[in-house]
Amino acid sequence: MSQTQRPDTVVLVHGLWMTPRSWEEWAAHYRAKGLTVLTPGYPGFDIEVEALRENPQIIADLTVPDTLDHLASVIEQVEVPPIIMGHSFGGTLTQLLLARGLGSAGVVIDSAPTEGVRVNPVSQAKSLFPALKNPANRHRAVGFTPEEFHYAFTNTLTEAESKAVWDRYAIPAPGSWVWEFGLFANFKPGHQDTWVDYEADRAPLLFIGGEQDHIMPPSVNKSNAKHYRKSPALTEYYEFAGRDHWTCGAPGWEAVADHALDWALQHADPARQPSAAGT
Repeated sequence: MSQTQRPDTVVLVHGLWMTPRSWEEWAAHYRAKGLTVLTPGYPGFDIEVEALRENPQIIADLTVPDTLDHLASVIEQVEVPPIIMGHSFGGTLTQLLLARGLGSAGVVIDSAPTEGVRVNPVSQAKSLFPALKNPANRHRAVGFTPEEFHYAFTNTLTEAESKAVWDRYAIPAPGSWVWEFGLFANFKPGHQDTWVDYEADRAPLLFIGGEQDHIMPPSVNKSNAKHYRKSPALTEYYEFAGRDHWTCGAPGWEAVADHALDWALQHADPARQPSAAGT
């Protein structure tokens, strides 16, 4: 790969219960390395965490297709296909973006699964129960209490440390997404919005799992990665010991960020062009 082709932009895609603010440390870290960093939010997420908490209807009305199109429109403006990284449901969106032929490499951290991944550990069901316990939550923005957040996201932190994370970053998530693409997605007929062609070619993709992650445990990420076994594209899995779902912000996050970037730069394919089939 020549220096002129080397990707110079990283796009960071946040997950549910979060906003672009969740990437603030990674964005500064990568910019210090001379990279351009984009942290696009979901449609309507161009306001701060505190404002979203007071306007939850913005969250409740979100759809995956609209969100995916919005993110794609940002990525398509980057001259050299960028590296795309996504955390949690941002990992699902990253897989969908790569399936469109976007990006030169992808890294998904503690990724929520795409359609067809049928591994549902007990800790995942317990983490998602606050959203799934009431069918009416399908039509609402559903948040975690500090205690629920501590179990689902920050179980390796102290209660006080977790509360500080919750205070700064946490927002509700669209209940419809949790219901449609969570534990029940594989029981519905036909393809869902999170379907990808696992056998198609696309940019190289790394799955990063956290050993102590409750909401998206390693077994989910390993299964998701194995679904791509018939694809000609490179797919790898790497696991960090002792890390929870808040791995992008918990102490030691620099090691995760550096591993993700080093892998992506090593395997990036900047000559890739978006496929007509993916648009």
